[in-house]
Amino acid sequence: MIADSSVNLNLQDTDIRLMLAVQQDDASAFEELMLRYQNRVLSLLRHLIGNRDMAEDLTQEVFLRVFRARKNYQPGAKFTTWLFTITNNVALNALRTRHRKPEVQLGLSRNNEDSGERKFLAEDSILASSGTIPTRHLDKLEMKQMVQLAVEALGERQRMAILLHKFEGLSYIDIANVMDMTPQGVKSLLCRARLNLRDSLQGYMQRGKKVESVISSQ
Repeated sequence: MIADSSVNLNLQDTDIRLMLAVQQDDASAFEELMLRYQNRVLSLLRHLIGNRDMAEDLTQEVFLRVFRARKNYQPGAKFTTWLFTITNNVALNALRTRHRKPEVQLGLSRNNEDSGERKFLAEDSILASSGTIPTRHLDKLEMKQMVQLAVEALGERQRMAILLHKFEGLSYIDIANVMDMTPQGVKSLLCRARLNLRDSLQGYMQRGKKVESVISSQ
């Protein structure tokens, strides 16, 4: 009875209903899911990978995998948890490939290219998360650039956890499912990420010291 109630509750979620329609080869349902989530997946991948063009290609790969896996989909969790698990796997594979090919240089994303997308880099949210308080005036563009650098300089797993927690609003349990960790492990990972962000941003805000290009430690 408990399992049946859980399934019935899940079926009230429009995303899950759409995905179940996709499972039955409903093309319009798949198009609707893409319209709902392609910009969020693109923004997440852009901040994980650091390259707009590559992120666009990987977004297509994510939804291709969603379609290919449709027959195995089970409505036991939020659709977004399942979607971001696929996104995380695609991003990790791309990053491993990049590390094997160090000659490929991926530049930072342009500042104005995502004006129509949902923004992941909310400066106030990042600063509150890191515990950093500005001690000198920074204009909006300068702040955006420094926060972006600080997030992109985090280790891959720290960066993913921060993006999922602060900008997608996922719980520790959901992030744990996406990243194949325990909730306690996610909590520790986020704690280290916040400390790294604080150290990186405080140096810049207080002394004008540039954000380091690499913050080690997963």
